[in-house]
Amino acid sequence: MESQSRNVSELMVDTLINWGVHHIFGMVGHSNLGLAEAIRQRCLTGDLQFIGIRHEGAAAFAASAYAKLSGRPAACLSIAGPGATNLLTGLWDAHMDRVPVIALTGQVNSNMLGRNSFQEVDLHKAFAGAACFSQTVYKSSDHAELMNLAMKSALENRDVAHLVFPNDVQELEVDENAAPGSPVGRIARRKISPAKKDVDQAAELFLRAERPVIIMGHGCLQSVETVVSFAKAWNIPLMTTFKAKGFIPDSHPLACGVLGLSGTPMAMRTMRNADLLLVLGAAFAPHTRIAEDIPAIQVDLDPAALGKFRPVTLPVWGDIQITMEELGKALSAAVPKENPRPELAEQWEKWRETKANRASKDQGKGISSAAVFEAMSRRTPANAVIALDVGDNTYSFGRYFESKHQRVLLSGMLGSIGSGYPAAMGACCAAPDRPVVAVTGDGGFGQYLGELTTAVKYRMPIKHVLLNNSRLGKIAKEQKADKKTVWSTSLRNPDFAKYAEICGARGIRVESAYNLDGALEQAFAYNGPALVEVLTDPDLV
Repeated sequence: MESQSRNVSELMVDTLINWGVHHIFGMVGHSNLGLAEAIRQRCLTGDLQFIGIRHEGAAAFAASAYAKLSGRPAACLSIAGPGATNLLTGLWDAHMDRVPVIALTGQVNSNMLGRNSFQEVDLHKAFAGAACFSQTVYKSSDHAELMNLAMKSALENRDVAHLVFPNDVQELEVDENAAPGSPVGRIARRKISPAKKDVDQAAELFLRAERPVIIMGHGCLQSVETVVSFAKAWNIPLMTTFKAKGFIPDSHPLACGVLGLSGTPMAMRTMRNADLLLVLGAAFAPHTRIAEDIPAIQVDLDPAALGKFRPVTLPVWGDIQITMEELGKALSAAVPKENPRPELAEQWEKWRETKANRASKDQGKGISSAAVFEAMSRRTPANAVIALDVGDNTYSFGRYFESKHQRVLLSGMLGSIGSGYPAAMGACCAAPDRPVVAVTGDGGFGQYLGELTTAVKYRMPIKHVLLNNSRLGKIAKEQKADKKTVWSTSLRNPDFAKYAEICGARGIRVESAYNLDGALEQAFAYNGPALVEVLTDPDLV
C-alpha cells in the first residue's frame, strides 16, 4: 500500500501535539495558510482546538494565561509582519512571568527575505528579547527536530519559543520516512533537593527566631499543601504575594492575606513584627514590599531568582516541597512557636469592620470598590479562576476580595493593561470545567473589546465584572502623587452592558450597591458569557 505523503507543516504540527499542545490561539492569513491547513486537519481529528481571535495580542495573552493556569504550553499563530509584531506584548507577559508558550508566525517567501518586501519584518530581531528560542523553518531543516527543540526550550526555560514559517516552505513534502518528534527521553524531572548544609543553616535560623513568617509566592503552586502543613505544625503566619492570592483561603486561621501594595494591613503588620522571613517561590519585587531589614531565607527552584533583587541571609536552591519536608525533619525535636491565631483573628475582625465601612460609603459618584469585591467574595464559586487586568480595580481586588480557593491570574511582572479578558479566554480553554471570571476596568477592557465576540463564538462562559469609572483611575492618582496636573485620563465609554447584548452575551448594568448580589447571581446562572458593568466611584478604591 502506498504511504500517504506528509508536508512540513503537518509533520511539525503532529510533533507539537505529541509534546502536549492542544490549544492554539491566533489568526489565519495569507502567509500562514499552509500551516493553518495542517492545524485545521488536526482540529477535525480532535487533537487540537483552534481559537480564532480578533487581535493577535489577545492570542498571546490567552496562551500565556493558559500556561500560567495549567503549567502546560499553548501556542499562538499569526501571519508575517504586523500579525507577528501584534503578538509581542502578550509574549513579553509570558516571558516575564516565566511560562512556556509557542509562537508560530508566518513569513514571506524565502526568496523575498532581505528585499524589504511587503510585510517582511526581521522576526528574529523583533522576537529576540521575548523568546529564548527563535528559528526559521527552511526546506533543508530537520523539521520534527526543530519543533522538538522549540518545545524543549519553552518547557525547560519556562519561556517563549518562536518558529518562523516562510510561506513557500509550509507545504513542501517531507521524506516518507520522516516521523513526528516527541518528548520521550528529552525532559528530566525538575525535582532538586537542597544542599544539606543549607537545610541545617535554615533550621538554625528558624530555631533562633521567635516570630517567623512564611511568604508564599507563585513558585509554591505545586507545594501548597506541604507549606501549609509546615505552618500549622510550627504556628507560623502565612501571607502570599499577589500572584499567589488564593493559594490558601483567607479564612484559614494562619492566613494574613496578600502582602504589598495590593494587600491587607494584617500581612504588612505581621511581616513588620517578624524576626525571620521564610520566602518561598517569590521574588523580592518592589510591588510586594518584602522588608529588607529582616533576616530572610529564600527558597526557589530557579537559582537565578535567588537574591535577584537584593542579597538575602540564606539563599536555598531546591524544590520547595522537598526543601520544606527536609526542613521539617531537621526541626522534628523542636518546640512550635507561640500560637498567633488569636491575634490574627482579632486583626481580621478589625479589617472586616474597616472593609464594611468602606463598602457602605456613597458620595453620589458611583459604587465603592469595597462593595463590589465584598459582593464578589460572597458570590464567586470557590473553584473559580479569576483573571485580573491592571489598574485600581486590581489593587482593590487584592485588598478587599476574600479568597476561598479561587485561582488568580494576572500580568505579574509586565503589568500589561488589557490582559484580563484575553487571560480569561485562555483560562476557559485550560480549565473548561471551572467557572472563569474576568475582572477589569473600563480602560483595560477597552483595549480588547472585540474579544467578547470571540467568547460568544466559542461559547466561553466567562463572567466579566467590569468596573466603569470613566477614567484611567490609577494613572490619575499617579499624576496627583507626582504633583502633576491630572491630564488625558478621562474616558468616553459606551454602555458596556448594551454592548455585551449586541455581541450576543448577557449584559447587566449595576448603578446601586443594593443590586450587586442579584446581578452577580444572574451572571453566574447564565449559560454563556455575561458582563456585569458596575458604575464605580473613582475615589472609593
